[in-house]
Amino acid sequence: MTLATQSLSDKPAFWQRFSRADLIFAAAIIALIVFASIASDAFLTQRNIVNVSRQIVTNGFLSLGMLMVIRTGGIDLSVGSVLAFAGLLATGLQADMHFSLAILIALVMGGAVGWVNGTLISRFNLQPFIVTLATMGSLRGLLYVYADTPRYPADEMFRALFGGAFIGPVPVNFILFALAVPLVWFYLERTVSGRAAYALGVNKEAVRLAGINVGKHLTLAYVFCGVFAAVAGVLLSSRLGIAQPSVGVGYELDAIAAVVIGGGLLGGGGGTALGVLGGVLALAVVDNVLNLFNVDSYYQQLVKGMIILVAVLARRKKA
Repeated sequence: MTLATQSLSDKPAFWQRFSRADLIFAAAIIALIVFASIASDAFLTQRNIVNVSRQIVTNGFLSLGMLMVIRTGGIDLSVGSVLAFAGLLATGLQADMHFSLAILIALVMGGAVGWVNGTLISRFNLQPFIVTLATMGSLRGLLYVYADTPRYPADEMFRALFGGAFIGPVPVNFILFALAVPLVWFYLERTVSGRAAYALGVNKEAVRLAGINVGKHLTLAYVFCGVFAAVAGVLLSSRLGIAQPSVGVGYELDAIAAVVIGGGLLGGGGGTALGVLGGVLALAVVDNVLNLFNVDSYYQQLVKGMIILVAVLARRKKA
């Protein structure tokens, strides 16, 4: 049996994938939540919990998409630009068509950008960092050509449905993210393409020698990443009631951070949807706690940077 087929069929059981570092980070987040609930009366209020749940959706979708490409050993720096462009399309096109069709066009754009990234990387054997860096800059310039001023949704239902709607006490946009987590888990763990992405991150050449279509599965991971970034952009513009060409700058770093904190390996072959959920929640809780205590934003960046560094160091033996 080759290394590639072993990667596809002999992966460790679900519970065996949790390392000591994963458990330590989970315990640290629980401890932080307990501390915040004691130190701040506002932390466990319904209003604060709802705000946090709505805010994590953007980074949540970006991180789920980023996980798919990181498992292949790649990276996508263009997700912030895709997010901004999708938000502009979903809001700006509403003046000429129904918002559902505008959303569909935005999602197709995200998938198309992912297809371009994946095709260039797989067909020409280019470095993902360079390809997606070029795409990030090109797309950012293109979206400013499309709209150099903010766009506002023409259909009130667009914001009411995705930005302000609730099912019981839970925001609809958070429910969409919560549903996406098990779907991504199923794709990565139970489908041929998802498991091939894991194998690509372990040993791409072995996968190729095993007769698996590397280009197809690699490109598909970037397509999904682009679509998820577009979903994040649509939901963000709906929640804010405005789409701006300047939004999304630096968002790719938060997505990468969430994947790494959740156990993802930048070299590929690691990371789970559940781990991404934990990473997104960890960053959201840290941001929220620091905001509640009025910590300066510069120190917030410092704290997040230290958390990422600790996460990488904790898993250095696995890499």
